[in-house]
Amino acid sequence: MERRTRLRMFAALCAVIAVAAVSFGAPRVRDAVDGVDDEVALDTPGEYQQPADDAPVSGGDVGDPLPSVEVLATDGTGVLTGDLIGQPMVVNLWFSACPPCAREMPEFAAVASDVGEQVRFVGVNPIDDVERMLSFAASTGVEYELLRDPLGRFTDALGTVSFPLTVFVAADGTVVDRTGVLTEDQLRDRISELFEIEMGV
Repeated sequence: MERRTRLRMFAALCAVIAVAAVSFGAPRVRDAVDGVDDEVALDTPGEYQQPADDAPVSGGDVGDPLPSVEVLATDGTGVLTGDLIGQPMVVNLWFSACPPCAREMPEFAAVASDVGEQVRFVGVNPIDDVERMLSFAASTGVEYELLRDPLGRFTDALGTVSFPLTVFVAADGTVVDRTGVLTEDQLRDRISELFEIEMGV
């Protein structure tokens, strides 16, 4: 319950940030989201800030197996994240009230369309209900697989402290890289380098 409450607080605060810089209320909202490359970062429960340029994304999971926990498909059925393994994969954690998430999603959609079946793209949303998740994703051109993490199990297992978070997973399930906001060119470069896949431009 504490995790769910914190995620709901996070969504509400970031929605406020998206429309105005609000500085009052019980949870303290610091600066509004200004830069296109900034992330929405969780400092302590109920307190959010813009990270410094050199701020760590989150925990040190590179080299470890992708956590296998249950998330939800769009029809509400349970899906084990471990069952997604089997080909190179890009996992993007996002939610609709996160401005930098929204900015990068059309670029992720373009790259996913370009690589086709060579790389599996999966979006994981810990905040939105299924209707909001699907409608927002469609508005950005995203057609790849979308899953929900309403209890924050996968989000927690990754040690997530900022959004968006993108995790690159090898075909054997090993996390080979993780990062925050990416441009389309940066995403193409990562896929080419990590998975040895020729990328178009």
